[in-house]
Amino acid sequence: MIKVKIFVVFLLFFQLNCTTATSPEDTVEAGPEDTPATVADPEVGAAQLEAYLPALAGKTVGVVVNHTSVVGDRHLVDILLENDIAVRSIFAPEHGFRGTADAGQHLEDGKDPETGLPVVSLYGKNRKPQTSQLEGLDWVIFDIQDVGARFYTYISTMHHVMDVCAEMGIQFMVLDRPNPNGHYVDGPILDPEFKSFVGLDPIPVVHGMTVGEYAGMVNGEGWLTDGRTCKLTVIPCKNYTHQTAYELPISPSPNLPNMRSIYLYPSTCFFEGTIASEGRGTDKQFQVYGHPDYPADIAEYTFTPTPGPGASNPKLKGEECHGYDLTVIDTETVREQGQLNLSYLIDFYRNFPDKDKFFKKYFDTLAGGKDLREQIIAGKTEAEIRAGWQEGLEKYRQIRQKYLLYPL
Repeated sequence: MIKVKIFVVFLLFFQLNCTTATSPEDTVEAGPEDTPATVADPEVGAAQLEAYLPALAGKTVGVVVNHTSVVGDRHLVDILLENDIAVRSIFAPEHGFRGTADAGQHLEDGKDPETGLPVVSLYGKNRKPQTSQLEGLDWVIFDIQDVGARFYTYISTMHHVMDVCAEMGIQFMVLDRPNPNGHYVDGPILDPEFKSFVGLDPIPVVHGMTVGEYAGMVNGEGWLTDGRTCKLTVIPCKNYTHQTAYELPISPSPNLPNMRSIYLYPSTCFFEGTIASEGRGTDKQFQVYGHPDYPADIAEYTFTPTPGPGASNPKLKGEECHGYDLTVIDTETVREQGQLNLSYLIDFYRNFPDKDKFFKKYFDTLAGGKDLREQIIAGKTEAEIRAGWQEGLEKYRQIRQKYLLYPL
């Protein structure tokens, strides 16, 4: 991993939602400190029990969690129950509470066999919880590992839950976790006309924020319904800066099996909006791409998608795909690029024989607008395309600065 200088982030409590805090319950926030400290591993918000358990004592709690919501080998739900916190409901995002469901798979409500708690699916017909599902709750806690891409749906789930909490006056707490792609900002800003579950807010593809910082931005910029704000509390990470090379202890979803896939994901996910395979149905998800019709004489790799965990019916199942293998690139090298790599997509399109069929309608949804597709079709270079993002990215960085909890 890259050696970086890490700063301690002290728990400085402050209000993010433009009102004055009148009690510790109103809002607990943290700001960055610039005092150098001994290098140490980042500590996630969920590990700091003393910072949040007192506020939950005697309260009824709902949790938005999945398989990444752990401290060491203990799940947050178990930690809360062991400390006599009255957990009433588990809200499960895409891939489910245990993190094994396919991407896009509709999930049903159920019951957790280990705790007996009701599990409410927030993926499928019910992506935004109903007020009836939050009735009687004093707090809702969000603790999920994100990977820093706009189209990674956990931040959309958080936005929706914050919205309902704001409507009902329920306090919302984020137990923050490092963003493995938090060291850069890149990509086109979402066009509001292309708003969807893979892009709710006007941010770039790579937003460069932790979920705690992002929650502050959603709240502070008035992106919730009718500009309302929720009672937001963030328990920040310790020993973390945006340059910290944080290796995730648990795969965040079935198709992001390692750090290389996580670093490549913001760039290679665009293939999901094309007829090409992005590697689902292989053990190199988002690290290979190809198609049966791609010219075999210039392809450098072949693979055949087959059903597996997180990909029960992968695109181009059973068909030999010609394309490229990015696992030949060192993981650290991918991280150090610090920007989206459009060359994979542009070059593949230019060499693809049937260009009229290459892009699917979903591509514009992923990209957050039609410009990127039109620019690629028009033969624009990567440098020309990137130049068009810069004004929007600069404005976004200025907005983001207001909500950063950690040094850049």
